[in-house]
Amino acid sequence: MSTYNYLGLVNDVNRRLNEVELTQNTFNSAIGYYASVKDAVNASIRYINQSQFEWPFNHVKAEDTLSEGQVRYAFPSDMKTPDMDSFRIKRSQEFNNETRKLRILSYEEYLDKYVDDEYNENNESIRTLPQYVFRTPDLSFGVVPPPDNPYDLVYEYYRLPVDLENPTDVPTIPEQFRHVIVEGAMYYTYQFRGDLETSGLALQKFNAGIEDMRTIYINRYDYVRSTVIERRRTGLKVR
Repeated sequence: MSTYNYLGLVNDVNRRLNEVELTQNTFNSAIGYYASVKDAVNASIRYINQSQFEWPFNHVKAEDTLSEGQVRYAFPSDMKTPDMDSFRIKRSQEFNNETRKLRILSYEEYLDKYVDDEYNENNESIRTLPQYVFRTPDLSFGVVPPPDNPYDLVYEYYRLPVDLENPTDVPTIPEQFRHVIVEGAMYYTYQFRGDLETSGLALQKFNAGIEDMRTIYINRYDYVRSTVIERRRTGLKVR
């Protein structure tokens, strides 16, 4: 099997259709049928990524440095959805603070109770280690109270993967699901060729593969620990 990258996935489709395989030298200049296969691979990957909002293989951890007195900050450009419950300030010996998990504040509550902090930039007395985080409507977030030091902020989010472009580009989707990407690419390639019947069969296999991925990654049941306090019975004798 060829290397798991853009070129390898395109050639998986070519082998299935008994077409000549591309090389790194011919990949970028490919036209016609071969260009359609390259598009089909990216279309398949996009379909998989869009079919589930929070695939774990698109989960990343981000770090940001807060600025003194600044409340609002921009999310990364590839952010799809943030995990607002993951925001925390890292422990720092320099600023003598322990790790602090930030509590979620709704945007409405921020506007009701804390919005003046955003415009009161010259009042250093209100600055301290942030306690809350809120999400704004414009793909950014904010912390309150305003920081008094450049603390390191850590949070997690799910990203929007970009299309593959170079022959050595590797998808974020794990290699164990390579066949699912190929089935999707076959569906789009058969459509390009006008073979609607075969493309329908490929689509069925494609969707079945995505459902298998959901079973593995999404339909999980976390262990729930009982919080019931059992009273110990002492001094009783069973006759």
